Amino acid sequence: MRRILLLTEYDGTHFAGLQRQRQGLRTVQGELEKALPHIGALPKAVAAGRTDAGVHALAMPFHIDLQSPIPVEKVPEALNRLLPEDLKVVAAREVAPDFHARKDALWRAYRYRVLLRPHPSPLLRHRVLWLRRPLDLKAMEEALPLLLGRHNFLGFAKEETREGVRELLEARLEVLEGEMGPEVRFYFKGRSFLRGQVRGMVGTLLEVGLGRRSPESVKAILETADRRLAGQSAPATGLYFLEAAYPEEKLKPPGS
Repeated sequence: MRRILLLTEYDGTHFAGLQRQRQGLRTVQGELEKALPHIGALPKAVAAGRTDAGVHALAMPFHIDLQSPIPVEKVPEALNRLLPEDLKVVAAREVAPDFHARKDALWRAYRYRVLLRPHPSPLLRHRVLWLRRPLDLKAMEEALPLLLGRHNFLGFAKEETREGVRELLEARLEVLEGEMGPEVRFYFKGRSFLRGQVRGMVGTLLEVGLGRRSPESVKAILETADRRLAGQSAPATGLYFLEAAYPEEKLKPPGS
């Protein structure tokens, strides 16, 4: 038995989220686990985190247990023949037998994309949040550092979340001229995130950028953990799970 780390890329548009759910709902984990027995793996895949319906991923880690002798470099090709077009394995490697995709993650990173132009883009309708109004970048850049560090982020999360202390390691934005028009991209890196936290932070920052609240208002949300003080959650369409990092020793296969 070999433990394998898979990196998966998916378009979240037609998934009901990452995590396996009740029968009939299409999920990333469910589609992956259906394919695993066909390559000689146990039908269980453990992800580094979870994404909601409509959220995308560039390199979401999963670990699986492989019983067959298939070379690890052949695993992506073998799985991709079985997986749907909106979910693919982009890399695979053997790791330590006790590697755990969720528990061993040192940090995780997300990106949120906002398209700024007068008219919506049909081609990017499931990839970005479209805004016709310009954003005050300076005001948002004043608010971003207030989110850094260890705080109770319940004020930005979905209401069913109860324990809210997390540490945000990086928070920044960049502006670039995309093929379809100018984009603002938010980047967040943290050890872990609450469910809905990133979308809650982005929604609040956009209100800052639109002049609906002050940058300093972020402090009150962190101090009170009151969801009513934060902005509306940004739509799922613009959110991407980027990557996770792991200790080097956990990425080494036995005998290496």
